[in-house]
Amino acid sequence: MECTSEPDKESDKSLDEMCQKMNEVATINGDPSVKAVIKKKKKHKKKTCKCTDGNDETLMVENGKEDILVDCSENTSSVTKKSRKKSKSKASGVVQQTDPPSIPICQLYPKGDYPVGEIIDYEPYTDGRTAINRTTSEECRARDSAHVEIYQHFREGAEVHRQTRNYIKKWIRPGIRLIDMCEELERTSRALILERGLDAGLAFPTGCSINHCAAHYTPNGGDSTVLNFDDVCKIDFGVHVNGRIIDCAFTLHFNPKFDTLVKAVKDATNTGIKEAGIDVRLCDVGAAIQETMESYEVELDGNMYQVKPIRNLNGHSLGPYQIHAGKTVPIVRGGEQTRMEENEYYAIETFGSTGKGYVIDGDEVSHYMKNFDVGHVPLRLARSKQLLSVIDRNFSTLAFCRRWLDRLGETKYLMALKNLCDVGIVDPYPPLCDQRGSYTAQWEHTILLRPTCKEVVSRGEDY
Repeated sequence: MECTSEPDKESDKSLDEMCQKMNEVATINGDPSVKAVIKKKKKHKKKTCKCTDGNDETLMVENGKEDILVDCSENTSSVTKKSRKKSKSKASGVVQQTDPPSIPICQLYPKGDYPVGEIIDYEPYTDGRTAINRTTSEECRARDSAHVEIYQHFREGAEVHRQTRNYIKKWIRPGIRLIDMCEELERTSRALILERGLDAGLAFPTGCSINHCAAHYTPNGGDSTVLNFDDVCKIDFGVHVNGRIIDCAFTLHFNPKFDTLVKAVKDATNTGIKEAGIDVRLCDVGAAIQETMESYEVELDGNMYQVKPIRNLNGHSLGPYQIHAGKTVPIVRGGEQTRMEENEYYAIETFGSTGKGYVIDGDEVSHYMKNFDVGHVPLRLARSKQLLSVIDRNFSTLAFCRRWLDRLGETKYLMALKNLCDVGIVDPYPPLCDQRGSYTAQWEHTILLRPTCKEVVSRGEDY
């Protein structure tokens, strides 16, 4: 490198040192095209080093100390832009979900401000009052604020459900094994809920009932059932946070000939959600659901079928660690006169069928749940005691399946499980099926009857 300078009192030695440092900088950056500026703080004079390749370089000199600033390299500028982007993303502190989803929802919302569900005003009262009375009432707002923590637990679980189902809908395709589908869905749910014992996790096994089977079917280990193009699959899964359960389901189908059946049941569920509210009689909700569903007819293979509500399946109230908390929401006329009450939480679900509209127990049991009200029952078999301890520690009074026992490393437990069922500690829940050859559909949402409004907490953009 050859340097020339304007005449001044600086020695050639200092210029040689500066040029040497410039060579070192250019070598480090791997690019000879480098610009720099040399300034003297005291004299405010500029020296320009001209390189043999024609490029100018500038150096900054302060009190005899050289501060070399590298500029203008294409590689350097691109790195600078990347570093700026990284610094901006770090500064913003926003965490984005991955694809497939793997980041827990509590990390996406570190302040706990989870998305609020669909807010619906209550229907007008018989005495002329309207929903605005509850919204503006200080007393109602105070009661609403007292339960905010519970609502946030529901909302966290609802966001887990939304992101899981949006992912699994894209993942499912004809030809996959149902057991693979359930395990992928449950793996995703466990990751998003940040499963931690009984504080947060899965609320019940993933239901994937096919065609005439309406509910309570999940594959046991070794089940190789495959999802086909002409199947109607009811995907029913739930999560919980501190025992607050999100129970939500949808129907998946590939053949458009089932569109009307699926739409009928979805409309019936939305009707039930609209009718539900504080002081509403459960029988009135059921009557509205039946009227909506039976207004549909579906044509399958040249035959016309009226869509029938499955009269012995119902919605239900939800309690802490209790999927069925005592009240049932019928989907036909003639149900209970009992009324819904403030701060109750319900799973509004409807089932429609092209068959008889009545289900009976199927064959192989996969769902089990410890009796919520059972007291102490003496057990003689040591294996039964050990299995009950596993159930209490991992599921408490939440539903579970045989696949989950396999996952915990339990083996040769069927006899002990049967013993727990025989003495009434654990209840078996066999598949519920209409007549063979028929098709069934299901839709379900979780709602919160808040003092000020009704919140469909599990509502999403999909349904």
